[in-house]
Amino acid sequence: MAGFITRRVLWMVVLLAVISVINFTIFSVLPSADPVLLRAGRSASPELVQTITRQLGLDKSKPEQYLTYMKGVVLHFDFGYSYQNQVGVRQEILDRLPATATLALGAMVVWLLVGIPIGIVSAIRRGRWQDKLAMGLALLAISAPVYWLGLVSLYLFSKEIGVIPIFQGAGSYPPDGSIVSEPIAVVGSLLLPWLVLAASFAAIYARFMRGNLSEVLDEDYIRTARAKGLSERRVVLRHGVRSAITPIVTILGLDLGILLGGAILTETVFNIPGIGRLAFDAIQKSDLPIVQGTVLIGAFFIIALNLVVDIVYAYLDPRVRY
Repeated sequence: MAGFITRRVLWMVVLLAVISVINFTIFSVLPSADPVLLRAGRSASPELVQTITRQLGLDKSKPEQYLTYMKGVVLHFDFGYSYQNQVGVRQEILDRLPATATLALGAMVVWLLVGIPIGIVSAIRRGRWQDKLAMGLALLAISAPVYWLGLVSLYLFSKEIGVIPIFQGAGSYPPDGSIVSEPIAVVGSLLLPWLVLAASFAAIYARFMRGNLSEVLDEDYIRTARAKGLSERRVVLRHGVRSAITPIVTILGLDLGILLGGAILTETVFNIPGIGRLAFDAIQKSDLPIVQGTVLIGAFFIIALNLVVDIVYAYLDPRVRY
């Protein structure tokens, strides 16, 4: 088991190194805007341009720039400074991370609590009206884009502009708040975003759970368990769900990693100051250090959570270790 985990960790390091090279190449070797002119302005003097070029380290070769950048990232968790406002990228990301993490984790809890039970009921009631209704609603939820569902939800349920004012709407997230400092205000402002973000995921997980559990319930060992006189509830939950839920662990790690890297559409619609909104604003302003930093953070979360998934799989299924 230790060897399996070691191989996965080493592979994670190699993959992060490859991503860092690609990321640096896209945003530094092939930039869409001149960072010196962004800092100095279009009408800057040649002396000022030369000074800023030296300050940014752009007078060095590209390999030297990459090694300097990665040295700062690895040793000091330093992603450089914003071209627009001279603020450290690390501080910007750390300030936005709690909002994104709260949004992603809360939505994950919602879609698991909704999607998994619906999938179990649909698998047990295959072909009946409960199954058809659940899968029809799931198809509707999957087909609805997040931004459209968010805008419709604001129109219907926002306390500011909603027809049925129930939830806090866009702009209600505390500007300097976090789940630790202002839990009531944060949770109240994120209830509607949680539901909107979790809708499509809950539908996907319900369909996955239904398909996996339907196959498992037709296996021989399930028939054997029933023949031994076990109750249907015990057969489904202890034997069926336990086997059917393992593939869902894979997509759960991937989905959560992507959302921790920034739920851009949800954060933009509901005006949540998260990493996705930070990346969106930076792209509009051509603020390459912030875009580069958010991409690396997103890649790290995806790879790290996939490492966790691999380890969990190794415990759930011993065959994976070999």
